[in-house]
Order: sequence, then structure tokens, then C-alpha cells
Amino acid sequence: MECIFCKISKGEIKSRKIYENKNFFSIFDINPVSEGHSLVISKEHFENFLDLRNNLGDDLIECVKETISIIKKEKPFEGFNLVNNNSEVAGQIVKHFHLHIIPRRKGEKLKSHLF
Repeated sequence: MECIFCKISKGEIKSRKIYENKNFFSIFDINPVSEGHSLVISKEHFENFLDLRNNLGDDLIECVKETISIIKKEKPFEGFNLVNNNSEVAGQIVKHFHLHIIPRRKGEKLKSHLF
């Protein structure tokens, strides 16, 4: 059985993609911890960061930076966190590589389920 992120990647589950390149795409998190909380997801199934091929680094960085730029225009913020949980003990729920972009605003308190 395929994971939910594979289904989104293949278009089997509709989603609003924020940004997309050859190897990654980004979407808004369905359970955000802040306004604009989004996910950068690998199109190919990799269980976690350690499974990513080394040659995907440029595409990953591009997708993260472009997503941040787009979100910042739509929902301004002063800073951000990048969070990547690897394995269940570290809080990884979906066993498909994804990176959380969490916009941060001055004075905002987060109740995070990510750590």
C-alpha cells in the first residue's frame, strides 16, 4: 500500500502545490503549528533523510527556498524553522521524506507536535 505522500506526488490525491521542481514539491500542512506551515516532500519515495540520494541536494534546497519566498509574500513572517524528523522515535509519522517549514512571527507561541 502506497503512502499518502506518494499518492499526492502522483496526483491520486489532489492538493494545492506551493512549488514544484523535478524531484520535490511543497504543500501546506493539514495540521499547521503556525500560519503558512508547509511541507517539502520528495516525489520519489524515500523513508527518511538518510535514504535520499546525494545528488538531490540542489533540488531540495531550491524547493525549500522557493517555497519560503512564496509563503513569505502570501503570509508575511520574520523567521522560520526547518524541521525534519527521522524515524518514529524522533517524531516521524509519515515514513516518506518531508521537511517542515514553520514560519515564525514575533510574539507567536507554538504548540508543536513536531518534536
